[in-house]
Amino acid sequence: MTNHIIRIDRLSKSFGQVRAVQDLSFQVREGELFAFLGINGAGKSTTISIMCGQLAKDTGTVQIDGIDLDKNTEMIKRSLGVVFQNSLLDKALTVQDNLESRAALYGITGKAFQARLESLAALLDFSDLLRRTVGKLSGGQRRRIDIARALLHDPKILILDEPTTGLDPQTRKLLWDTIAQLRKEKHLTVFLTTHYMEEAADADYVVILDSGKIAAEGTPLELKNKYTGDFITLYDGASEEQMQALAYPGEQIRDAYRIAVPNTAAATKLIVQHPEIFQNYEITKGKMDDVFLEVTGKKLTGGAEK
Repeated sequence: MTNHIIRIDRLSKSFGQVRAVQDLSFQVREGELFAFLGINGAGKSTTISIMCGQLAKDTGTVQIDGIDLDKNTEMIKRSLGVVFQNSLLDKALTVQDNLESRAALYGITGKAFQARLESLAALLDFSDLLRRTVGKLSGGQRRRIDIARALLHDPKILILDEPTTGLDPQTRKLLWDTIAQLRKEKHLTVFLTTHYMEEAADADYVVILDSGKIAAEGTPLELKNKYTGDFITLYDGASEEQMQALAYPGEQIRDAYRIAVPNTAAATKLIVQHPEIFQNYEITKGKMDDVFLEVTGKKLTGGAEK
């Protein structure tokens, strides 16, 4: 039997006449990287706020780690670690003071806190920042502390709401390497919202929201196969007449020509039929950006969601 650590069934939430979440149902398997995508206002943050017990739902059920949200909200909160879009750290306090005050809320004090602090500082590479006030940290440094804060009580589920927006590539890599390590060593479940489609492409499962409803869901490969075609990039140019003979739309890109085909089978058939043209080429799947645009008719761009 599949172990679903998160179960959402027919969840709805309205704000006056605005139906933010409409009859939403999905499951998240334990240990997987789950991507929750949608433009601003699609309902992502509303759903997360309900899951965290910060916002009351109208209808539906939420179960996290086998516990019904309506029956034991406090127990659910102990299973969750959350990194919000906007940092919750106190800029006037040092890194250590921020983490120590947060840990105390979970009863982690004294030697237990020092051991946890040292472990997280090593994991996220911030040992040299402990005595610095948060207000003097860079965006990337602050984000590392945000994640440490969320991991202090060793949660089973880590919710990452736009965790890498605005970060430099080096810091993004550090954060994702850390998350990969935690998933491998602790079987951590990661619930992700992101505007970086390459991050969503690495997910085990993807749900795309549009106007509070699920517009599409599946693995990245399933979504690509359903909503996008393949591309053949042909190098060592061919003539214009040859390209027109292929009967598929294409475009010139620098020193190559890219042809759009419906699927891999069509690409294979085309190559077999015209071996004289396809001497130096590669076949690639459509991207998650293409999936999102096809499903919603909108482009996914950064920005805070209300």
